[in-house]
Amino acid sequence: QVHLVESGGGSVQPGGSLTLSCTASDLTLDYYAIAWFRQAPGKEREGVSCIHSRFSTSGRSITYADFVKGRFAISRDSARHTAFLQMNSLKAEDTAVYYCAADRSDYKTSLDYDYWGQGTQVTVSS
Repeated sequence: QVHLVESGGGSVQPGGSLTLSCTASDLTLDYYAIAWFRQAPGKEREGVSCIHSRFSTSGRSITYADFVKGRFAISRDSARHTAFLQMNSLKAEDTAVYYCAADRSDYKTSLDYDYWGQGTQVTVSS
């Protein structure tokens, strides 16, 4: 049974950094689109970044939401079954629960991913 487990959340001051991890069991990361989403209190869940399946024909390998471009970086270590979200220059508006998700498509922007983790809280506050 596939499980995704996020870790690495916490509290940080504005301008700080955090690295989130998403470890997958019973899932070969290379064959899946792996994405990070976030949901702030009272707001809808939104996409943050997606690393495409290694076999994607989309012409791109990584996608970022405009609000994190230049600050966040997504990566995948297939040997460790783990995906990462490096978050730099954090802002108060980045405060949210962050979720990782996996889908058997090459790349997907919608929320209907096949598998989801339980989420990890990120709080940016002075």
